[in-house]
Amino acid sequence: MSKPDSGLKTFFVGLWRVIDGARKVFLNLLFLLLLFIVLLVFLAPGSQPVRLQNDTTLVLRPFGQVVEEFTTTPLDRALQQASDQPPMETRLRDLLDAVRKASTDPRITQMVIDTDYLTGIGMPALLELEGAVERFKETGKGVIGSGDYMTQHGYYLASMADEVWLHPEGMVFIDGYSRVRHYYREGLEKLAVEINLFRAGEFKSAMEPYIRDDMSPEAREANLHWLGNLWNQYIEGVSRHRGIPEESLAPMLADLPTAARAWDGDLAEWALRSGLVDRLVTRPVARQELALRGAPDAQGDGFRRIGHQDYLAMMRPPIPAPGAPDVMVVVAAGDITSGDPGPGRIGADALSHQLRDVGRRDGVRAVVLRLDSPGGEVLASEQIRNELQLLRDSGKTVVISMGELAASGGYWIATAADEIWASPATLTGSIGVFAMIPTFGGTLEKIGVRADGVGTTPMAGKLRIDQPLDEGVGQIFQASVQNTYRKFLERVAEARGMTVEEVDAIAGGRVWSGAQAARHGLVDRLGTTAEAVDAAARMAGLGEDYRVEWYQQELTPFEAFVEEFTLGAVTLVAGAAGPVSALRADWAPLTLANRVYEDMRYLASSGERITLAAHCLCRIR
Repeated sequence: MSKPDSGLKTFFVGLWRVIDGARKVFLNLLFLLLLFIVLLVFLAPGSQPVRLQNDTTLVLRPFGQVVEEFTTTPLDRALQQASDQPPMETRLRDLLDAVRKASTDPRITQMVIDTDYLTGIGMPALLELEGAVERFKETGKGVIGSGDYMTQHGYYLASMADEVWLHPEGMVFIDGYSRVRHYYREGLEKLAVEINLFRAGEFKSAMEPYIRDDMSPEAREANLHWLGNLWNQYIEGVSRHRGIPEESLAPMLADLPTAARAWDGDLAEWALRSGLVDRLVTRPVARQELALRGAPDAQGDGFRRIGHQDYLAMMRPPIPAPGAPDVMVVVAAGDITSGDPGPGRIGADALSHQLRDVGRRDGVRAVVLRLDSPGGEVLASEQIRNELQLLRDSGKTVVISMGELAASGGYWIATAADEIWASPATLTGSIGVFAMIPTFGGTLEKIGVRADGVGTTPMAGKLRIDQPLDEGVGQIFQASVQNTYRKFLERVAEARGMTVEEVDAIAGGRVWSGAQAARHGLVDRLGTTAEAVDAAARMAGLGEDYRVEWYQQELTPFEAFVEEFTLGAVTLVAGAAGPVSALRADWAPLTLANRVYEDMRYLASSGERITLAAHCLCRIR
């Protein structure tokens, strides 16, 4: 009788030893990591406080993708910097803040816009930066745009400067806007995958690739409409910056192959002769010229400069001002989903918690939601809309400021605002709903696998992907989609002071640019985030003297402890080691499989919950 007990006891004792050993290993590794960070802090060469000298040049150098909010945690970014890895993202508001502060700083005498490390930025972000750069230039300070290889949006950023310098072996490549997707119908048929798509809105084309081999006429018409408007905005902006007539600029950019042949492939010389750039300059010559216009650096082979991140770190107060702000700006960026998915997505639970936190602060009179989202789950969008409505009901002013995208579920959220602001280049609208269930019964049959069984009701076991979709389930989905679309139209109609019929005429899943949306009454004003904040303060009766704060998610005590040590080590070591290595714009694009996964991520049922989506999938690639 004792042997089984003894064996059972031995098993649990062994199991405990494994668990206890794993715990000790984890704690020891964590201790060694913290010890390493502490040693870095104390052993790094002593660094003197940075002092900003006169005749300093501000270098505006966006790294990676320019975003509304980081998609990684502060600790992730600190560890990345500690390992000498260049940033993958640059926050838009940091760029704007640096330019605005530098415009009134007498120690900053000029600015260089360096586009070599930029991999992506939306047109709305460029228009925000354009306003800040114009105000900087109005103070009489010079701005130089510089780059080796300038892509479309990188060139637009550089073109805001007084002068544009290009490397003699570089080029300017402007290829226009396109909307191209892969279409999978034939491939899915070969795999015997059945696509069951339910949608409301003739222009709701998000899931067309799964049921067609090409773009539908409706989607082609709608896409060309908003793409053409964005391209016209781009041409108008470059024409204004460079003084090249629009009627000359558009044909010139549309015929780049002819230019390449005419100039024997020397597109740098073509850019110079065409007026797109002012000078062809190597980096050593550029450094010498900037030193003459500003001041030489301590080494004597460059110019006195400071990067925008270092400048912000110096200019921002280490301790926030006491008391609640008058206007709180909350950022919601990414696809909308339920729960708390972490950075990079809008989690309904997480954002709702933030909005409730803001609502409890008595001093906050107005809330600006900076929204950058192509949409996502309908239920999650409605949950966030409800929280915004509660803020309004409590007496706080709520204003939406749209970023690059605020479409479908993003626009659903926006209907709760007192006022909606957008950039002329924002993509919005896409008022439509869909659901999709792929079934793989035919695929399994190809390898001899079939599904069969019994249930207690006619519907039991019908919501399965290993057999053809039941007709009754299909009726449920289609009815749910139509019902949700009707509610979407009603919410928009109520919010915009329109009839349901008027909204339906401009809905149906159609995407609009911000400028087009304003003409159709879907947004109230066109402008920047700062202008939206001003409007919120005015509506809340705050006058011109008010304080603005950007909402920051509080860290746990452990996260704050680790981040403080890590950032301290990074600051000292980075200061001693010099600038990080250069980031090259050669990141591989998403694979086809990843794109398919991203498209379908919102569509399948979650567990046994039917998921309806209000998603645009309309980012320009």
